[in-house]
Amino acid sequence: MLLMSRSMAKPAGGYHHGNLQAALEDAALDLLETTSAAKISLREVARRAGVSHNAPYHHFGDRAALLRALGVRGMAALLSAQEEAVAAATGPVERVRALGLAYVRYAAAHPQAFALVFDPDYCAAGTPSAEMAPLITRNEDLLAAEVAALVREPGYEGRDVMALSAALWSTVHGMAQLVTLEHLPVEAAEPALDALVR
Repeated sequence: MLLMSRSMAKPAGGYHHGNLQAALEDAALDLLETTSAAKISLREVARRAGVSHNAPYHHFGDRAALLRALGVRGMAALLSAQEEAVAAATGPVERVRALGLAYVRYAAAHPQAFALVFDPDYCAAGTPSAEMAPLITRNEDLLAAEVAALVREPGYEGRDVMALSAALWSTVHGMAQLVTLEHLPVEAAEPALDALVR
């Protein structure tokens, strides 16, 4: 459970705008680890953050606004996991494999946050928020760059980058969905990705 620091206590002169908003988002993310987005309430988020039940409304007009913010945080975390995995891998095949594995492992570790990233009620395809759009672009660029490097490798040359990117994302996303729904163990992801890209 997220606990508020002394520096965020109200009596000394109120909350600092950014600190309270971050505390509310952190409390909501904490809830999201064990609760679906559909069951998260602003009242419970306020309770977790240690503030009055009206406090969230000063930063989020409604529950949907909070969930949109959590979707952005989830997308940023998913992207970061992939970027770190790619940076730690060597060779085009290994980097594509690492990217896919990071995607699936993030989904397995944070299934509710992962689901929220792709929930059309909070991130409609084709009309992302100003905060979400650059994250989506970075994610698409990361995949495209790694696939472009892959198609220069022996055995992959001549393949269409856009088509292969779409095929890889579709496969990895489907695998992540199966893992989060417990139809596939997360341990199956690594050999499956090896079979896919090697």
